[in-house]
Amino acid sequence: MKRGLTYKEAGVDISEGERLVRSIKGYARDTHREGVITGVGGFGALFDASFKRCSHPVLVSATDGVGTKLKVAFMADRHDTIGIDLVAMSVNDIVTSGAEPLFFLDYFATGKLDKRKAGRVIRGVAKGCKEAGCSLIGGETAEMPGIYRSGEYDLAGFAVGVVDKARIIDGSSIKAGDILVGIASNGLHSNGYSLARRVFFERMGLNIDSPVKGLRGRIGNELLKPTRIYVRPVLSLLNDYEIKGIVHVTGGGFAENIPRVIPGRCKAVIQSGAWPVLPVFKIIRDEGPITDDEMFRTFNCGIGMILIVSRADSAPIIKRLVELNEKPYLIGEVAVRGKGERAVEIL
Repeated sequence: MKRGLTYKEAGVDISEGERLVRSIKGYARDTHREGVITGVGGFGALFDASFKRCSHPVLVSATDGVGTKLKVAFMADRHDTIGIDLVAMSVNDIVTSGAEPLFFLDYFATGKLDKRKAGRVIRGVAKGCKEAGCSLIGGETAEMPGIYRSGEYDLAGFAVGVVDKARIIDGSSIKAGDILVGIASNGLHSNGYSLARRVFFERMGLNIDSPVKGLRGRIGNELLKPTRIYVRPVLSLLNDYEIKGIVHVTGGGFAENIPRVIPGRCKAVIQSGAWPVLPVFKIIRDEGPITDDEMFRTFNCGIGMILIVSRADSAPIIKRLVELNEKPYLIGEVAVRGKGERAVEIL
């Protein structure tokens, strides 16, 4: 009789997957918060939905990936921070509704599973969850031979949060005269990497370890800075101040994300010199070359999150953010939008 063909010989090593799950259970346990009933390892993760602090709890969900930032991680063979990016992209979206992130699930897919590499990614996910105050409650690891290039993988993240219905932030109360307070980013975060890679690695001819004039260290270090997680400072503000709208500045930059929040009768007038633009954005703009309009509709340009607040609250909110070790800037205000005018005007 012919020896039986095995799943491992077809390219899928179930034992390696089991070893990965065992290795990450401890990291997942470190993220557990009130409400977690079961976590990693079962068919489904359970969370107690007794939200005692909410009179009318509303669940808020978000899903995202990290885009072609993964290509930079592959080039550098660095996988310890990309999981933080994955968490940040979803929990920052959730907090824009005023919601507190509760739990997170990840999806990791690769052609051939490498437990050590996957483990580094998941440890980053756990670190991001701890920073956001949510639990890594489950996930999926998929080994799919023939789908991905050797050594590469893909990621997706899924987060769920909760907010009391009476405290949902939906932008409906925004009016002319309100102030836009920007909170600094630390770089590209997880958007615009297809354009950034084109500039750095094709136009400028750099490699991942190249130093770049104007930047500290190598280009790989700059491009792999993990996305800022803004959950804790925003939730702190919500305890004491009315925030009328929150914008997570992701793909689409200022031009596409601000209109998702402000009413159609209003426009945001941004003062482009009101905050320091990080050197990485200046290099991309100059070396592209890329127009200012394209920069503001592709990148965060140094502002990762925008809070829309009343003029009276703007000063104390900025003061609180400074106390929380954030870098806030008064970047513009809301005005009446005339017929035919854009929703975002950058001066």
